[in-house]
Amino acid sequence: MDTVIRSIEQSINTKQAILHNAELIERIEAVADVMVKALREGKRILWCGNGGSAADAQHLAAELSGRFYYDRPPLNSEAMHCNTSYLTAVANDYGYDLIYSRMIDGACKPGDVLVGISTSGNSVNICNAFRKAKELGVITVAMTGETGGKMKEMADYLLNVPSTDTPRIQESHIMLGHIICEIVEAKMFPRV
Repeated sequence: MDTVIRSIEQSINTKQAILHNAELIERIEAVADVMVKALREGKRILWCGNGGSAADAQHLAAELSGRFYYDRPPLNSEAMHCNTSYLTAVANDYGYDLIYSRMIDGACKPGDVLVGISTSGNSVNICNAFRKAKELGVITVAMTGETGGKMKEMADYLLNVPSTDTPRIQESHIMLGHIICEIVEAKMFPRV
């Protein structure tokens, strides 16, 4: 019982810290606006992560490419790890650290948006992806924990959850992602 209550309280406290961080809230809104601009210009939103963050990337990409709150046309959004043949071939032939950067090199255009999700902010394959994205004029969004890690200096937009606890950070990443998807959907397809 204590573990359940403690975990819920920690999750609430992390979200309260986000709620009272005006600068972070402004950055969340800015990321949604950047995505809307990119989508209106025919660009795409790509997501990447490892482990649980890969699952979050896939979840959030599907919210945009499928639907979020209501029926509407699909948006160009994709999680980069879903092609397992590509992933395993590149990891085997070039190394796991290059799985995302090689895909970006072959598939991205200036003005696309890349969202990298890493609780530490130090995932080597995502840092490499951000470097390649910068070379190509791709807009980068880092979803990290409190410090931002190495991605902090590499990202155009930093959404750093004020926590160092991986589960609390991941729970908040989904919340922030859902908020962004809600804003994007509403701006792309306003209800009358």
